[in-house]
Amino acid sequence: MDLSIVIVSWNTRDITRECLRSVFDNLGRLDAEVWVVDNASEDGSADMVAEEFPQASLIRNDTNRGFAAGNNQAIAPAQGRYVLLLNSDTVVLGDVLTESVRYMDAHADVGVMGCRVLNPDRTMQETCFMLPSLLNVALLTSGLAKLNAPFFGRERYRGWRRNSEREVGVVTGCYMMCRRGAIEQVGPLDETFFFCGEETDWCRRFRAGGWRLMFAPVGEIVHIGNASGRRYDHKRDVLLTAGLVGYHRKHSGVLGAAACWAMLYAFNVSRWLGWTILKPFAQSYKVDARAEHFRGVVRDFGQVWPKGPIA
Repeated sequence: MDLSIVIVSWNTRDITRECLRSVFDNLGRLDAEVWVVDNASEDGSADMVAEEFPQASLIRNDTNRGFAAGNNQAIAPAQGRYVLLLNSDTVVLGDVLTESVRYMDAHADVGVMGCRVLNPDRTMQETCFMLPSLLNVALLTSGLAKLNAPFFGRERYRGWRRNSEREVGVVTGCYMMCRRGAIEQVGPLDETFFFCGEETDWCRRFRAGGWRLMFAPVGEIVHIGNASGRRYDHKRDVLLTAGLVGYHRKHSGVLGAAACWAMLYAFNVSRWLGWTILKPFAQSYKVDARAEHFRGVVRDFGQVWPKGPIA
């Protein structure tokens, strides 16, 4: 089989429907299978898939197992030469699936590839980035990463319009095509990561195994972004931070994780104080909401430190 497409869903019924329609409409002549792993959605997502897309293989989880574990459940039985991790809040455009398989067939040393990703308004998303480092965390939390200069925007390859082939450190998980042989070499996603950091860790392991990670403008998808994450409210930021701290804990040790934690804590405290100070002078729903958001992040920041050892 050419391709196994794995979609993990959590309370994104209508968006998942559009994603699946676009996938089945654009498979072309590919010999492909589609797996949907539903992480205990409460909006009828799993029933929708079973009723409207019986050709998809559906796994129903009793609890939300997270992104890494959910993908692993389908990756294990998948039969494709390539496995595509595809977010449920995406829409596949044109022949990107066929062209991605063709690209991988032509580049035997590439273990993982990503394509061009668009926002719903068809502007470009800055997908694919460098592997995380404490320097990049410092640039982010200090605000320097927003400056229009290659060094300061280095993590996101600022200035690159994603219209040319390029080797990258991390392929973004919304569209991540992986070679089956590479997966068998490096192993599945690390399930100690729940919501963020798992694809970054996986990319690091692919690179350590000698595989190239490439961005190739072979086609496009639309990515809504944060469709499931919005339900977490401020806890989404807490989970994202936990993933980044966990990544540094795994690859840089306790001191590296502590430095990452401290910089991100200071960043969130500064945002909470800033929005709170602004409230009396600019009374608006947005200001109140941002102050409350960062207050929640700071309050729950103790959860960011990874629980237990990370191998």
